[in-house]
Amino acid sequence: MKQQSITSLPPSPEELRRARMIKYSIAMGIRMVCIVLMLFVQGWWLLVCAIGAIALPYFAVVFANVQGGAVASTVVRPGAVQVFRAPPRGPDNDESGT
Repeated sequence: MKQQSITSLPPSPEELRRARMIKYSIAMGIRMVCIVLMLFVQGWWLLVCAIGAIALPYFAVVFANVQGGAVASTVVRPGAVQVFRAPPRGPDNDESGT
């Protein structure tokens, strides 16, 4: 019989939501850096920062919603529960043999 493992279960919805929020927050932090850098840089760097500030919201949403390949595709179901019942004890089933 195959041993059941809790690690075969997919992450909970709360864990998935938290991971998406972290990815999105990091991307928006980078966007804020691009916006601030636009005040101080010139030439091609200004264009790079502007593209980053404009394009990052779209890529942040796409990147945050992409699920990784580490999630198990199927959940392993546990085996059936087997009930063990002791034989009834009574005068005719006495173990002493009298």
